Amino acid sequence: MARKLDTNVLSGWAFLAGVVLAVILGLGFAGGLTAGWIYVLVIIGLIVGLVNVAGKEVNQFLLSGVVLIIASSLGQEVTQGVSYFNSILQALLAIFVPATIIVAIKNAFSLARK
Repeated sequence: MARKLDTNVLSGWAFLAGVVLAVILGLGFAGGLTAGWIYVLVIIGLIVGLVNVAGKEVNQFLLSGVVLIIASSLGQEVTQGVSYFNSILQALLAIFVPATIIVAIKNAFSLARK
């Protein structure tokens, strides 16, 4: 009998692949990411927000996402001379901003239903 694939495992791997892709792209595009790659990372972030985070993980993800977004945004100003690091932070922002927004909206609707 074929095993049913666990969506949590798949979405967890998708999230990990997105973060690894963000780091690789950040290292590859030291001058800044192209618009096409930013769209790819945003789509990955939307998928992560829609599929990966649910239930008890919501508050932890939102807290971690907000901290990462703030640190990455402010970190880009502090590390302007290190172009590779800035590109990595930009790529991480492209994933985490949409994911955090989607999870926050889902959480708000969940709270409104109660």
